[in-house]
Amino acid sequence: MPLPFLRKFAPLLASTALCFSAAQAAAPSGAQKPGTITASAPLAAALSLPGAGRALRITYLSTNGITGKGLVPVTAEIILPPGPAPQGGWPIVAWAHGTVGVDDSCAPSLNPYNDRNSTYLSTWMKRGFAIVATDYQGLGGPGTHAYLDTRVEAYSVLDSIRAALANVPDLQNKIMIVGQSQGGGAAVATAAYAPTYAPELDIRGTVATGAPYVTPELLGDLLKNAAHPDAGYSPLVDYVLYLATGLAGHDPHFRPEEAFTPKALPFYRKAAHECLTSLSQQTQAAGLTLHNTLQPTFLKAISPALKGMEFPTLKLAQPLFTGTGTEDRDVPPALQLGLVKAACAAGSLVQAHLYKGLNHSETVNGSLADSAIFTNEVMTGQPVPPQCNPVPQQ
Repeated sequence: MPLPFLRKFAPLLASTALCFSAAQAAAPSGAQKPGTITASAPLAAALSLPGAGRALRITYLSTNGITGKGLVPVTAEIILPPGPAPQGGWPIVAWAHGTVGVDDSCAPSLNPYNDRNSTYLSTWMKRGFAIVATDYQGLGGPGTHAYLDTRVEAYSVLDSIRAALANVPDLQNKIMIVGQSQGGGAAVATAAYAPTYAPELDIRGTVATGAPYVTPELLGDLLKNAAHPDAGYSPLVDYVLYLATGLAGHDPHFRPEEAFTPKALPFYRKAAHECLTSLSQQTQAAGLTLHNTLQPTFLKAISPALKGMEFPTLKLAQPLFTGTGTEDRDVPPALQLGLVKAACAAGSLVQAHLYKGLNHSETVNGSLADSAIFTNEVMTGQPVPPQCNPVPQQ
């Protein structure tokens, strides 16, 4: 239920950005719970979406996904479509973002959307959805971001939805979980945790593109092939640096020298402060490859982080849409199709799509037409045709 003063002034808020101070938003300490907003301010137009209506940057409380208990502040954006809300309010797209880095300066709510994401999320907004976009625990809040930790991501997404529904007028409890790359995995994790962590949320379906699914076996096979001495740069170099940096932020037993070669260790240290574009430029310029980056003991050293990447279940309560590009080099198709196989085997309703010739980034907007059909089906209660063995489509 919205805060009383927000309900009272809802007509005014329809034409102006919602802004209330931390003092106004904070509930008494004894009443604080996951989803409590502690601060809010208008989101600068340059950080919003083209043609959007009201837009906010909020700080809210979420259950600490690393420990599973206690509350931590997390930041997020809430972006509403222009014009009056439909009867019942705007349904919600809970957007789980892809890899940006682990430093606070990389938080999406502090940076403009790139062209790809602006196009993608604007399309969802034009479909009639409000956007609720968490930064994830540790990005824009205290502590290091535990990169790719599924519980951290899921709690952050679910509590951002709770915060939006409880405090922002003109939203309704009808939700699509949508994510790309790191966020594709986060979207699946959110759907997996939701029935037990946030059963009050009416999640209709999940759309995940470029979603990683990592088991020790899949990762071992992937690294064995990708770390060949003749292989060149792989985006996986940057991702494993972030994975280790995130682990080091909460695991005092992690030893980076057991994961990385002397050549790569300086870039491991840089990863704590460099956002993805900058880190990628530096690792490529230095000639880093998986072969000259990883120690033979890498998998053992990083095993706690791999444990954190596991999903609590892949028997999802709602249908799952996946989009995979055949030319994806960031999250190789074998990992994404491994997710499809495991979710189908667990009994989930999965509609998997394989896009011929598209890379990791191109698949985001390349999947929009198919995800529109899927979304209409799950939002209106129509049957969703399953597809567990996708064939490449143009």
